[in-house]
Amino acid sequence: MNDAFVYDAVRTPFGRFGGALAASRPDDLAALVVRAVVDRSPGLASDAGVVDEVVFGNANGAGEENRNVARMATLLAGLPTSIPGTTVNRLCGSSLDAAIIASRQVETGDADVVLVGGVESMTRAPWVMPKTDKPYPVGNLELSSTTLGWRLVNPRMPAEWTVSLGEATEQLRERHGVTRERQDEFAARSHRLADAAWTEGFYDDLVVPVPGVDLARDESIRADTSVERLATLRTSFRKESGTVTAGNASPLNDGASAVLVGSGAAQERLGLAPLARIAGRGASALDPQYFGYAPVEAANRALARAGITWGDVSAVELNEAFAAQSLACTDAWDIDPEIVNRHGGAIAIGHPLGASGGRILGTLARSLQRSGGRWGVACICIGVGQGLAVVLENVTA
Repeated sequence: MNDAFVYDAVRTPFGRFGGALAASRPDDLAALVVRAVVDRSPGLASDAGVVDEVVFGNANGAGEENRNVARMATLLAGLPTSIPGTTVNRLCGSSLDAAIIASRQVETGDADVVLVGGVESMTRAPWVMPKTDKPYPVGNLELSSTTLGWRLVNPRMPAEWTVSLGEATEQLRERHGVTRERQDEFAARSHRLADAAWTEGFYDDLVVPVPGVDLARDESIRADTSVERLATLRTSFRKESGTVTAGNASPLNDGASAVLVGSGAAQERLGLAPLARIAGRGASALDPQYFGYAPVEAANRALARAGITWGDVSAVELNEAFAAQSLACTDAWDIDPEIVNRHGGAIAIGHPLGASGGRILGTLARSLQRSGGRWGVACICIGVGQGLAVVLENVTA
């Protein structure tokens, strides 16, 4: 078995819903990061045919990213038509799943270089309607937004499984005793650390600009937010007993990410030194309404497969779908909260569903490189009750 390594990672700045990237097609955003990875690798820049496959994640697939956005991005980026591409949909975990798929291809010898990533334009997600059983129905038809959450639900699904993501998070925080105060503190920290990371230049090498768009950094970051300001926001899903607000949840976003995965032997072909070894992988599932807790077991499994424990871990990138679920996870792991999302998280940076897994994996690799820490975990919760995790070992120290 070969080892699989992360060689490089890039992403676009993440735009707000209806914001700076609203006019950017998702397939164009995907092509942008694919091209950026190629241009940053001396070997690929001279011969992009070195890439064995492109694997991209996307959660929607109902709009301009339809018809296999991985293949479309490869073609739009000007790569050789001989490079195959496939698109993965594991909702929020799609691009992390793409990296997991690539690592297995490399380990088994099926590929030496795989370009992976993900994309989502939640702004441009279309409205859809079901086809009618008969032509010319008498009654009205309702449009469904494909931006986020359940739609066209199968009536056989138990009602408790199909509650909104926000209501599911309220149920999760009740089960684990996560207070509104802790959620707001966590959210304020996310904005503070994301703003500091951009100011200090941490993201300079991780983010590539979108041509023709005036967006220098992630659009959702609110540098001036505070716990006191967040405490004034109304709850979004429960009027009386609720704690989840727009301020302690991730926003709707647009963006793309890409990660270059390869074997050890690919180093000479790429002209790059690897950043980190993919040392462990984990997937888990539970009742759909408790989706936010699924990373707990996924990360534990990934650590076991890497042959390490939480005591060995120096950095965690946990996608912040909601502050409440993030806190429930970190409490379960009993880890130092200061090692989690040191450069901000999705509450501040944003969560364009298909792109988030690539973002956290790339951020983790660069974070380990900068800090000199050996082991890190990237993990993400997934709607309908799933979780994914990847353990990285720093090879730059």
